[in-house]
Amino acid sequence: MRTARFTLDPAFTVGTVDPRLFGSFVEHLGRCVYTGVFEPGHPVADADGIRGDVLDLVRELGVTAVRYPGGNFVSGHRWEDSVGPVEERPRRLDLAWRSTETNRFGLSEFVSFLRKIGPQAEPMMALNLGTRGVAEALQLQEYANHPGGTALSDLRVEHGDKDPFGIRLWCLGNEMDGPWQTGHKTAAEYGRIAAETARAMRQIDPGVQLVACGSSGRSMPTFAEWEATVLQETYDLVDHISLHAYYEPLDGDVDSFLASAVDMETFIEDVVATCDHVGARLKSRKKINLSFDEWNVWYMSRTQEQVSALDWPEAPRLLEDSYSVTDAVVLGSLLIALLRHADRVTVACLAQLVNVIAPIMTEPGGPAWRQTTFFPFAQASRYGRGEVLDVRVDSPTYATAKYGEADLLHATAVRGEDGTVTVFAVNRSRTGPLPLDVALNGLGLTSVVEHSVLADADPDARNTLDEPERVVPHAAEGTTLDGGRLTAVLEPLSWNVIRLA
Repeated sequence: MRTARFTLDPAFTVGTVDPRLFGSFVEHLGRCVYTGVFEPGHPVADADGIRGDVLDLVRELGVTAVRYPGGNFVSGHRWEDSVGPVEERPRRLDLAWRSTETNRFGLSEFVSFLRKIGPQAEPMMALNLGTRGVAEALQLQEYANHPGGTALSDLRVEHGDKDPFGIRLWCLGNEMDGPWQTGHKTAAEYGRIAAETARAMRQIDPGVQLVACGSSGRSMPTFAEWEATVLQETYDLVDHISLHAYYEPLDGDVDSFLASAVDMETFIEDVVATCDHVGARLKSRKKINLSFDEWNVWYMSRTQEQVSALDWPEAPRLLEDSYSVTDAVVLGSLLIALLRHADRVTVACLAQLVNVIAPIMTEPGGPAWRQTTFFPFAQASRYGRGEVLDVRVDSPTYATAKYGEADLLHATAVRGEDGTVTVFAVNRSRTGPLPLDVALNGLGLTSVVEHSVLADADPDARNTLDEPERVVPHAAEGTTLDGGRLTAVLEPLSWNVIRLA
């Protein structure tokens, strides 16, 4: 096998990682909230009904911005239903997931949950621009953020929350290009209401940070045209435009699945090009950043059958994908793709946090455990803070049906404030190890602190209720740093974290 190579030099960088790159997502979908985050009466639940075991795992995962309450759910959501005395909150039909929403967990409970995670966790609030509009957005902003002395801010105080929630980051709707979305709009229709909403919200708070809806996926027939039309209306009013992408192996094509990040990187670069084209046309020096606020491995082909069979239950078991080692390697590669574009991707949300296509699983009344995908995210969040170094790989390739020739090596590197460097690398080969040679110029590194690997002889191995620790990272052997040169061997089908000091 030919050796994969690249060079690291502090003179060549991509950009600084925004902590929000390690965000997540809590939607009122399936068991993400109920018996996931929130389960009053559980043996380890606190007085507010938050599961302590889940809270511990969320902290370990290292999530930052958390998007809420949807997702498709938000386009039929009335924010007023989610505040005030719990016993007075109405039950509603959720059209998005054909379920019944009890509203026992709402806005105040969500903000309280984030505060329990710690100061690194901040709310990313999605607004309903499907069935509602400017007035309701302003009402929610006043209720959540105004200190007091107005009807809605005083109502929040009356409801028991004296301090404002301080929500800085807002999504102007969700997937409004999608025909499945309640209140689906054309690009022109959406661009107009997004601009009106943004303009009005900035009258309350000029410093509010706003995300306009981009395309729901690169495969959408209106992709790029949608972004251009929306940004023509909103360019000077918003800070980000959203991207959503999910990946799964289709028709048994595992090789293409392993190269999913090829598509993700192309998606990012296409949206950047569209944003910059609109900016040039408007003669603006402003740069629109990207909010990749839904991404994951999701076996979506199974979902429609699950949802159509529902008859308005409460918190049904939906989208509870069980993730294999292969899935975890792909997720790690998607994280690498995001880091490689940290100059423009400044928000990203792994969808979702608990039970629903999630790194954390729970059993009602029972335990919580880490899925295989937990580990790449937790390691990237912990060690992927700092300056992303420019990595140009020289790698052997392999053939894929969807993406043509793809590199076996997918890699990036992040230099921390303390001068340490962490290399994140994926070997996409299912059959053989991949030798790695990295030249280190001007970094002053002398030792390998750790080489952690997630791999298994069984690529379908996964963590379950019965075997919650079947798959965990292990230490690699033989990785060396000598004379400014790092050498390692990456196991077949593996996610690798190599820490250097």
